[in-house]
Amino acid sequence: MTQIDAARAGIITEEMKKVAAKEYRDPEDIRAGVARGVIAIPANVNHPSLDPEGVGDNLRTKVNVNLGISGDLIDEDLEWNKVDIALRYGAEAIMDLSNHGKTREFRRALIERSTAMVGTVPMYDAIGYLEKPLIAITAQDFLDVVRAHAEDGVDFVTIHAGMNRRTLESFKETGRLTNIVSRGGSLIFAWMEATGNENPFYEYYDDVLEILHEYDVTISIGDAMRPGSTYDATDASQIAELIEIGKLTKRAWDAGVQVMVEGPGHMALDEIAANMKLQKRLCHNAPFYVLGPLVSDIAPGYDHITAAIGGAVAASSGADFLCYVTPAEHLRLPDADDVKEGLIATKIAAHAADIAKNVPHARDIDNKMSDARRRVDWDEMFSLALDPDKPREYLKSAPPSTDGTCTMCGKMCAMRTVNTMMDGLTIDLGMDEH
Repeated sequence: MTQIDAARAGIITEEMKKVAAKEYRDPEDIRAGVARGVIAIPANVNHPSLDPEGVGDNLRTKVNVNLGISGDLIDEDLEWNKVDIALRYGAEAIMDLSNHGKTREFRRALIERSTAMVGTVPMYDAIGYLEKPLIAITAQDFLDVVRAHAEDGVDFVTIHAGMNRRTLESFKETGRLTNIVSRGGSLIFAWMEATGNENPFYEYYDDVLEILHEYDVTISIGDAMRPGSTYDATDASQIAELIEIGKLTKRAWDAGVQVMVEGPGHMALDEIAANMKLQKRLCHNAPFYVLGPLVSDIAPGYDHITAAIGGAVAASSGADFLCYVTPAEHLRLPDADDVKEGLIATKIAAHAADIAKNVPHARDIDNKMSDARRRVDWDEMFSLALDPDKPREYLKSAPPSTDGTCTMCGKMCAMRTVNTMMDGLTIDLGMDEH
C-alpha cells in the first residue's frame, strides 16, 4: 500500500504523522492532502533511514541538492563531502545524478546514509548501467533500470514521459533558440529519432507506474521541453508537454502512485507567477518542482543568484519544491563550496517564499534573530543563521574597537545607542560614555 493508497483508505501513516508534526498541521489534513494528490510524501519502502518530508499544498517549500559522479571528474570522496554539506545545511532532498562507473554502489550507500529523501533520473544511468550504446537500448532495458532504482530505495524518480511524438511535432514546427536543454530529454529525443519509436516512458507508462507502485516511489514527471533560455519561456513546446503531463498526472494517481511535476527552467521575472498558476491548473494542483527559474541568461558564475531570485517568486506564487542551482551551473561539475553556496541561496529563496505565503511559524526564526540583534547577542545570532560559520568568520575577520558593535558602525551602532538610552544611561559619541 502506497502513501496515496493509505490516504484514500482513510489511514494516517507514520510518515503522515511525522510530516504533520514538522508542518504544525493536523495529521488528518495531511492525509486528506495526500489522498487528493496535492501533497506528496516520497518515501520508498526500502529507505528505512528516511526522515520523511511532505511536498505540496500549504507546506514549507522544500529544497533539493543535485550531486553525483561524472565521467569527466571521478571523485567519490568529493561527492560524499557534498552529501555531508547537503545534510548539514538542511536540504530536504538529494538527487543522485551519477552517470559513470559503479552508480548502483554509490546510490545504495547514499540511500543507506541519507535521512533526506533521495531522487534519481534513471535515464542518466541507463547507458552506464546497461553498458550499451544509446540506440541499442530497448524499451524493456529502460524499464529494468527504473526497477533497479526502485528496488534500491530511491524515493522519487524523474521520468521524462511527457515528451511524445505530438510534443516533438510542436517543437519541430515552431523552433527554439536553445532547442532541448534537458539532459534526459535530449537523450530520449536522440533515441526516438534514431529508432523511429515512441518515447518508451510514454508508450510503456503503465508499466513504469506498476514498478513505482510496488515500492511506493513518487514519480516526478520531468519537463524535457523546459526552456533553456528566457527567449524560449512559455513557448509552444513547453506548453504542449505540460498538457501531456497533466494527463499523465491523473493516470499516475489512478494507479496509486504519488506525483510531482517538474517545471522551468529559464524564464523572465514577469512570466513566473503566471506559469505557476498555469501548471497548477493543467496538472490538477499536483506538487510543483522547479529548477530556478533562472531570470537572466547573462550571469554564468552567479546563476545561484539568478535562480534564487526566480525561485523566491516561483515558490511565493505556488511552487512547492526548489531544485538548487550553484555558481558552477553551465560551467562545470560543482565543487563542495559551490554546493554550499547554491544550497544556502536556494534555502533563502524558499524561506522568503514561505514568509510571503504565511506558512505556519515561518516567521518564528526571523523574529528570534531580530530579538538577538536588538540585544547584540552574537552567539545567538550565529546559532539562528542558515549558515552559522560565515557570519562568525566575517565578524572575527574585522574586530571592532568597541565591544558589542561591528566595524560597520562602531560606536555609532544604532542598537548600542538605543539600548544604552533605554537603560537610562547617557551616551556621548565624541567622548567616553557615562
